[in-house]
Formats: sequence, structure tokens, C-alpha cells
Amino acid sequence: MEEIKLTTTIKVYHYDELSTEERRLTEAAKEATKRSYSPYSHFSVGAAVLLEDGTIVTGTNQENVAYPSGLCAERTALFYANSQYPDLAVKALAIAAGATSSEEVISPCGACRQVMVETENRFQCFLKVLLCGADKVYVAESAADLLPLSFHFPS
Repeated sequence: MEEIKLTTTIKVYHYDELSTEERRLTEAAKEATKRSYSPYSHFSVGAAVLLEDGTIVTGTNQENVAYPSGLCAERTALFYANSQYPDLAVKALAIAAGATSSEEVISPCGACRQVMVETENRFQCFLKVLLCGADKVYVAESAADLLPLSFHFPS
């Protein structure tokens, strides 16, 4: 038998410890939650993507009565950024839940994690992920830290 041990590091910050750019990104994610379409779960999520030129693109979760036809905020933001700015690398992604949804840090689903890793692979650079709570922000320096055994197409 063989054993593989996987480890990851997540840093925990208070908002005042973030850089100005990171605070701007987290605020954009929080603001985006107000545009969520979540009439069934009542769990609003906002995401904000930072592109290499400083542009911030946001997205929200979009529910549909015919579940699973909706889409998570993270994928909405990443897909929009990649389709509208295909030549600009994605440097960071902040994710926040609406104030009425959760005061805790929320974590992306597996599908969103896979899309984040694909984004890293596409642009050949790390994608910093900021998981925003009421008082703290969990920061992963790479999306791969959130999905260490991601899917890769066999070469």
C-alpha cells in the first residue's frame, strides 16, 4: 500500500490587514450579493474577479426552478471575465455571501473549484482566492490549494 498525504495552507486575515486592491475586490464581491437571483435558497452569493490590468468583474449566483439549471457566482464571474477579456489573466477571486445569508466564510463548490484550477492552467499563473466572512477573510494563494486532486485531461 502507498499513502499520499496532502496539505494546504490557508491564511486568515482581518479586513484591515488586506492590501488596498484586495479590500476593493472583497467589497465588490459583497456588493455583488445584492444582485443575486436566489428566490429558492435565499442564499445570495457574490464573486469578484481581479484581472491583471486591475479591472474587476463581478458575478452572482443565478438560481432556476429547474435545478440544476442555475449557476454559481464564481463561475458566472469567471466565465464573464474569460469571455469579455480573453487575453487578460485572472489574478484573484473574492467570494462573499449576502449579509442575510451567512456571516461565516463560505467555500466554493467542487465545480467552481475545478473552473478556478482550469483558469490557473489557462493563464499559467496562480489564482489567489479570498473567502470573505463578516470579520475575517480566508486566503488561498492558489486555487489548486482548494482542490489538490483536480481533474486534468490525460496528455
